[in-house]
Amino acid sequence: MEHAFDHLIIGAGMAGAAAAVALRQADAKASIALLGAEAHPPYDRPPLSKALWKDGQEADIWRPIQDARATLQLGRRAVAIDRAAHTVRDDAGDTWRYRKLLLATGGAARTLPFGEGFIYLRTLDDYRRLRQAVKPGARAVVIGGGFIGSEIAAALTLNGARVSMLFPEAAIGARAYPKALADSVTAYYRDKGVDVRAGVSVNGARGNTLELTDGSTLATDVVVAGLGITPNVQLAQDAGLAVDNGIIVDAQLRTSDPDIFAAGDVASFPAAALDRRLRVEHENAALTMGERAGRGMAGQDAPYDELPYFYSDLFDLGYEAVGTLDAHLQTVEQWVTPYREGVVYYLDAGRVRGVLLWNTWDQVEHARKLIAEPGPFDAASVRGRLPQ
Repeated sequence: MEHAFDHLIIGAGMAGAAAAVALRQADAKASIALLGAEAHPPYDRPPLSKALWKDGQEADIWRPIQDARATLQLGRRAVAIDRAAHTVRDDAGDTWRYRKLLLATGGAARTLPFGEGFIYLRTLDDYRRLRQAVKPGARAVVIGGGFIGSEIAAALTLNGARVSMLFPEAAIGARAYPKALADSVTAYYRDKGVDVRAGVSVNGARGNTLELTDGSTLATDVVVAGLGITPNVQLAQDAGLAVDNGIIVDAQLRTSDPDIFAAGDVASFPAAALDRRLRVEHENAALTMGERAGRGMAGQDAPYDELPYFYSDLFDLGYEAVGTLDAHLQTVEQWVTPYREGVVYYLDAGRVRGVLLWNTWDQVEHARKLIAEPGPFDAASVRGRLPQ
């Protein structure tokens, strides 16, 4: 069967849904279709490791896709793009003709070569499966000490599970936080009852028993792995689009084909404030890039000129962050209360490249402006710049 639309969006996640709504606002008459691989209409992903483990409800996670008045085809995966013919073929054999195309294909969770029953928390179905397994007293193992691993370890502990955390680094968040903060967060998790095993990974799994790199074994009822994602670029690559750690886009979110746009987790965009390309896997980027891509597809001048921010909840700790959080950069710490409230600046070659706002709120815009400033900055001149 062949379908024809003015605008076709591959990916019915947060970026795709935002694009569809923005397209409809920009053009009341255009025909719009979304192809989504999941069985569910578009929903917010952050609650899967945040609000739904506290007092959030599933009823509140759905995106307002009805506002787009679009054709929503779920349970379908695009398998090939014919750029010359302006068509997309899906895994059911249908052909979708487009005038403008958006690739909002997101990413796939990185997986381990063993552990058939391991949960990789990426989708609503993953969350539901995990929620089913987490009964009070359940033995849960979280593999990964980064963004998702630290969130889900806190969430499961708050829901009565006995949680062990395994990761190869020396502390929770070691790749992003300055050493003293990472050590403090690790101690904080242990105080909350989490069995944190830093420097330990999983070698294999036999039934409900994990074999660890330190020679020990660990019995568990459920394993969640937060190992990051790999951008879904195969479709773009096969179509001959420029790809390098994501689909390469310009400031207007156009790919190397002017009729094809990309947005969200999969897009590598020019971040003017940082003088380099970024690919960002967070809510703010998905929503704002989706919105700008939708407007761009409708013919509006809507460059993506924003530096995305992200946020996290870790028990009673919380933060917002902008730019690059890399512990290898020079870090300048400014604490009101050590490791409980303060700001960390990330410096490189006299520029502020990232800002971590630790239990410090309403400062994201100020942080963006600071990152855009040419400097030069050093520890003395940057300390005290935030909060404003």
